[in-house]
Amino acid sequence: MSARVTGLGHVGFYVQDIELMKDFYQNFMGMKLTKVGPLGAFFSADPEGVDHEIALINGRQSLDDPHWIQQISMRVESLDDLRDFKHRIHEKGYQLDRIVSHASAIGCYFRDPENNPTEVFWLTGYTSWAQIGVPIDIDQSDEQVMEDVRRSFEVARHVEMGQVPTPETAAAIRELSADMVGSR
Repeated sequence: MSARVTGLGHVGFYVQDIELMKDFYQNFMGMKLTKVGPLGAFFSADPEGVDHEIALINGRQSLDDPHWIQQISMRVESLDDLRDFKHRIHEKGYQLDRIVSHASAIGCYFRDPENNPTEVFWLTGYTSWAQIGVPIDIDQSDEQVMEDVRRSFEVARHVEMGQVPTPETAAAIRELSADMVGSR
């Protein structure tokens, strides 16, 4: 049987005024700011259970812009399930955008048949509060995949929940991403 998703992970959408929207989700909705950086801000109602359920991404040009969905993300149970999805994405001819390690998860980003941004992800067992997306080859052995995840985690592990990474950590994340792209 083919892999299947096990639940909704999070919804990401583009926002025009990140500070206004951060205030709304944190102070009006009562969610916890878990990850923040140049990309945007992530929120969770239960940070111990899931590191984010809402992803606010900078970039909405106008409130009249109908393209506000940034992505819909769904969980899978295992690394092999993620590999199965990658195989079937290629088999169906869907556009595969990228596969990255977020340290806490590996995300496979692709487009559905109507070109909507979609992610399937597998939780790695690490907790990371950094906005990190390092390219990763999931066709390697499980051990090598987890070694690459550990490398991402080691670079990002010092970022505290709801805090912007230090300039040094941000530079290390960029450097690791460039190294991983260069090694592929």
